[in-house]
Amino acid sequence: MGGGGRRPGPPPGRRGGGPSAEGPRSRSMAGTGLRGGLLCLGALLAMGAGAVPRGRLLPFGRGRGDGALPHGDDEGSGALRLAAPLPFYEARFGQLYVGTNGIISTQDFPRETQYVDDDFPTDFPAIAPFLADIDTSFGRGQIYYRQDDTQEVLDQAAQLIRAGFPSAAGFVPHHVFVATWENVGAYEEVTRNSEPSTQRNTFQAILAYTDSDAYAVFLYPEDGIQFFGTRPKESYNVNLELPARVGFSRGDFQRQEGPYYSATSSEQSVKDLYQTSNSGIPGVWVFHIGSSSPLKNVVPAAAGQRQSSFEGHLLKTSESSVVDPNILEAEYPDANLDYAESFYNGNEDDFEYLPIQPTELAPKTRPGDLLNLDGRLDYHEPRHSGARLDSELESLLLDLPPSLPPPYPELDSFLLFPEYPSPPSSASEGNDGTAPLPTVYESPIEAETAVLLYHPDRQDTPALPEEDGGVPSETETLPVYPDGEVVLESFPDNAPPFSHRRRVVGVDEDINFNPDVFTYSAANVETCERHHSQCSQHAFCTDYSTGFCCHCQAKFYGNGRHCLPEGAAHRLNGKVSGNLLVGQTPIRFSDVDLHAYIVGNDGRAYTAISHIPQLAAQALMPLAPIGGLFGWLFALEKPGYENGFSIAGAQFTHNFEVTFYPGEEKIFVQQTAEGLDAENYLSVKTDIQGQVPSVPGDSTVHIAPYKEIYHYSDSAVTSTSYREYSLTSGSINQTFSYRLVQNITYQSCPHVRHHRVFPTAQQLTVDRIFALYNEEERVLRYAVTNQIGSLSRDESGSTLVNPCYDGTHSCDTTARCQAGSGLDYACECTAGYWGDGKECTDINECAEGISRCSRESVCVNTVGSYRCECPSGFQLAADRASCLVIAPPSNPCTEGTHSCAPADRARCVHHGGSAFSCECLAGYAGDGRNCTDLDECAERRCHPAADCSNSPGSFSCRCPAGYEGDGFQCSPGMASRLTRCEHERLYSSQQGSPIPGGPHVPQCDDQGNYRPLQCRSSTGECWCVDEDGREISGSRTPPGASPPPCGAPEPTQRPQTMCERWRESLLEHYGGSPRGDQYVPQCDPLGHFSPLQCHGDSGYCWCVDEKGHEVQGTRSEPGVPPPCLPSVAPPTVRPAPRPDVVPPSAGTFLLYAQGQQIGYLPLNGTRLNKEGAKTLLSLHGSIVVGIDFDCREKMLYWTDVAGRTISRAGLEQGAEPETVINTGLISPEGLTIDHLRRTMFWTDSGLDKIESARLDGSERRVLFATDLVNPRAIAVDPIRGNLYWTDWNREAPKIETSTVTGEHRRILVNKDIGLPNGLTFDPFSKLICWADAGTKKLECALPDGTGRRAIQNNLNYPFSLVGYADHFYHTDWRRDGVIAVNKDNGAFTGEYLPEQRTHLYGITTVHPYCPGGKK
Repeated sequence: MGGGGRRPGPPPGRRGGGPSAEGPRSRSMAGTGLRGGLLCLGALLAMGAGAVPRGRLLPFGRGRGDGALPHGDDEGSGALRLAAPLPFYEARFGQLYVGTNGIISTQDFPRETQYVDDDFPTDFPAIAPFLADIDTSFGRGQIYYRQDDTQEVLDQAAQLIRAGFPSAAGFVPHHVFVATWENVGAYEEVTRNSEPSTQRNTFQAILAYTDSDAYAVFLYPEDGIQFFGTRPKESYNVNLELPARVGFSRGDFQRQEGPYYSATSSEQSVKDLYQTSNSGIPGVWVFHIGSSSPLKNVVPAAAGQRQSSFEGHLLKTSESSVVDPNILEAEYPDANLDYAESFYNGNEDDFEYLPIQPTELAPKTRPGDLLNLDGRLDYHEPRHSGARLDSELESLLLDLPPSLPPPYPELDSFLLFPEYPSPPSSASEGNDGTAPLPTVYESPIEAETAVLLYHPDRQDTPALPEEDGGVPSETETLPVYPDGEVVLESFPDNAPPFSHRRRVVGVDEDINFNPDVFTYSAANVETCERHHSQCSQHAFCTDYSTGFCCHCQAKFYGNGRHCLPEGAAHRLNGKVSGNLLVGQTPIRFSDVDLHAYIVGNDGRAYTAISHIPQLAAQALMPLAPIGGLFGWLFALEKPGYENGFSIAGAQFTHNFEVTFYPGEEKIFVQQTAEGLDAENYLSVKTDIQGQVPSVPGDSTVHIAPYKEIYHYSDSAVTSTSYREYSLTSGSINQTFSYRLVQNITYQSCPHVRHHRVFPTAQQLTVDRIFALYNEEERVLRYAVTNQIGSLSRDESGSTLVNPCYDGTHSCDTTARCQAGSGLDYACECTAGYWGDGKECTDINECAEGISRCSRESVCVNTVGSYRCECPSGFQLAADRASCLVIAPPSNPCTEGTHSCAPADRARCVHHGGSAFSCECLAGYAGDGRNCTDLDECAERRCHPAADCSNSPGSFSCRCPAGYEGDGFQCSPGMASRLTRCEHERLYSSQQGSPIPGGPHVPQCDDQGNYRPLQCRSSTGECWCVDEDGREISGSRTPPGASPPPCGAPEPTQRPQTMCERWRESLLEHYGGSPRGDQYVPQCDPLGHFSPLQCHGDSGYCWCVDEKGHEVQGTRSEPGVPPPCLPSVAPPTVRPAPRPDVVPPSAGTFLLYAQGQQIGYLPLNGTRLNKEGAKTLLSLHGSIVVGIDFDCREKMLYWTDVAGRTISRAGLEQGAEPETVINTGLISPEGLTIDHLRRTMFWTDSGLDKIESARLDGSERRVLFATDLVNPRAIAVDPIRGNLYWTDWNREAPKIETSTVTGEHRRILVNKDIGLPNGLTFDPFSKLICWADAGTKKLECALPDGTGRRAIQNNLNYPFSLVGYADHFYHTDWRRDGVIAVNKDNGAFTGEYLPEQRTHLYGITTVHPYCPGGKK
């Protein structure tokens, strides 16, 4: 239908104990005095994470005096004169136009086909809250608009603007323009078998402005966006849907493209409109669109960020579009959504949490305070990562601090031997009871390292707290980074770069240690100097006597090789595969998506597994350990205890075995953590094997809270437990149990094992356990809340627990909770953010000049972090801040150390390092090391009538005397025209030995006409033909039988007419060569007198009648011929051509499909002859997609997805289209003709079939009807009898092949392809080639799929492809034209854009003769 799929229901409103709308933000606005606006904004703020209710849109409708657009598909309001000019970009406009298609402009709209299906920019000024093909026909919604200067509306608009732009506190609009699209539908073509869509959209655009500034507010209410895009009208049945566009365009001015801004870039970003925001209020989007101080471009709101952060996103006139950085494209989980609310969907009432009463909070932290935290924080308490994800997850950041954080100064001095609190005696004393030796530092700089590493409660990580720095995104780091790779980076700003002297030396304890002879040697052990790059970029490296270990810096936690910022929420991605026996039903699934989201400061972990088979998903609901792993990994830590990530990091293997009771089914699960990616996402691979009891589809699963004891040893964690769960179905409640045995293995650092002190057994407390399966979304979800602590037997007493340890604090998502005495605690923004801990704002390290990127590198700000990037030709150094010139790698091809054939026969292809391959040049054959000349003449590369000359690596073609052309195409000269029969006979006779079932060599009479009786010498078959050489039905006789009685052909020579006899007589009288002043009658092809007669070359002309008599009064002077009219009617043997049919000229040309017409584009050699292009055939009411040409009978064939037919037509003047197949088709797309077997093949994407039939439509049969999703292009190799086709199934695109009879089907290509639209078998190179709109590549391969290579890597949006000589030609949907590409070097050599700019579909070449070839 016209719109996209319906989105899931809106998330419920916020619940829980978070701050209400009466909090600091509301109080900060109380002084504005705009009571009406406060009521409106307060109501919006009270909605929390929910979308804007429809009732909170600005008032609209007839009752408010609104105008309304007429119902229809492409309506406009006409000019609406404004009370005062509207500033827009650098200009001011005095009128507006409102259009049906979700758009407002300052000028009248062009036809919708010129803008509704195109991306930004538009050619005219545009303000687009939802640009799509909207249709309000038949009462499907209404569109209202008005100017409104009432104080109520002005105040409401001002408050919405200030929500997005707190810096605009003084902005008071003078005028407001409101446009509302209420319950509007998408354009759709309804057929008998489909019901009209019920999806409707509602949205509102508000333009508020003064003489000097203008803002736009887009409102998307709850359940207001139900479809996300529309289909182009002209390709409605081709299954293409374009997402709606949201944004602004200045349009063309000053003869160039103006600036523009896009707020959406994909369907997912459109889906997010009602639930995300750039203003802090979901569904409310605010933009600064005009100013008396000219804007570089539209500026989006940035609630919670300083305005300067967005300057880098602005466009100049010549720059491309901008995508709003506030929009996250990831489908799941969405960082802008309350994940807990979307998890519980509509059932949150069942899981409501009690309100939280926060204790006394620390005063708001200013940026400068970040430099002095020692006096305020108790570092003897363990750290707690993460933050709340309840009602405060989407805090409305409406108050921006007025000042920016200063750069962090370097520490001026360090203690060489700082005094630290003594560790426990078990760790600090030697076996002899003596006091331990102090840590030895080689220099003051190493003492600084120890200061930074100090953690009083961890013996292996001595560090003091540091000032805030940027929070990087973790990545697996190597010492050298290849060219072009982006490495996410950030550093504590008080930590100098690593140097050869910057390491900590740890001393292992030894009872035989002699202090008088102690030396440290790194000769035989791995040291930090050589291996520090194995540590996380947020870790310090420490040398021990047996090797080195990595330790996370302060404000980061992990195992040293992997460190994450404390206070940040964490995400995981992965794949799940399974081979299960559910009850007695086997189920397999492979690589389905897993996503998890962890709220570290209260221990909640959410896991979702998508697209898992329903039966398996229901059976796995009791198996919470699948998601429980992530709870253990990031559990909320009690004092003195560590969660899994602190111990194992991001690389480990989790194996567990579950035995279900009473049936004793067993299942084995292995979860492998594969490290952190560039965005700090942990990657986990899960494999599930075994048998599970089935769970009825209508059952709910309840899992009681439980406790597990984990035992820790070197590099291993084990746990054994029993769990109970209950199944409830209606009034039936059953309780079951299972035994769980877990084993987690990881790589610990052996050099520091006896230094680390944490309990050998810890208890994981798990509650609030939920397992849900959403059948509509096909998503299995788990939710658990986890705490790691002591093995206490009873924690139900009345002892008060600090909010940091039970997750009841009120710190922001990006803040750490620091426990104080009793119930006191403080919230501190994590590194990379600043604020008071309740509200934290990203620090733009690049803009503030506090990054460590070197002068030659480029600083790129990220949320909570930054990274340093190097320009092309440079790579990041080991310090990840400076750039080094990339030394050119060893290249055997350029160094001459390869083993390829000489350069005049082969080329060497470098693959990196010392790897290379050899390829023979065109004109040679071999393995690249040995190349021999190809005899192209033997392969019949030239035209059959041409003379071919072979030469080393090349060949030449030349047309013989009496012919014209380039040798690849030859046609008889004017003096020696051959008849059709003679042409066919000449071509067929030069093909060598006849191919069984191949072309027949016709017999011609003396005049060059077809003989009535034709016989095939190789078989003895005979048949009768008409004057055009077409077989007369029913006349064929089998071999050995008497020839059929063929009637005498029609007289081939008519009697001479009076005009011809007079002409012949005068020519004979003049001796065959008349002088220029002698008269010779001019006759038309039928022998009649031409209406205009002229006296030689004198220029005197006159008109004659049918008998050649001069018409009196028509004789003219030279230079002005008379307007003579025909006196003889044209012949009526064939119908006259219709006005919209123009027969093509001779020679090679291209034919392309363009909706309702087929276009003709001649070739001059291989160059596009654009001047000769014209329309060949108009087919009103059709959508022509696939086309191909039968070179034998000179017939054009095409598919029509609108008429659901396959038709054909001759190319001669007056030919009428003929439908050959008109039943059993839904969406016929690709089409190809086998001229040898007289067979056509086509794809049907509606039926998911590939079929074949004779060219007259008979002998139709289905070749393939399985394992097809979106079949499109199809091509045939008639010589070898192979068929090829594409399937652009987005989940698994592929190119397949089989024989023309449907045998030996196999996949040819299924790697590194996206949308293989175009496909052709090139008879010149004998390669199968395709054009991919997904990868933007044009590629070729041998018919067996090997030898794949890219011809061009930068296509736009190709649809169909064909090859001729040394060129490819493809239709392109971005350019709406035909593009020429050189086969040898991939260069774009030509482009033809038809005057009528609509999408082009199929394309084919037409040769004067059938292409030759051999197997």
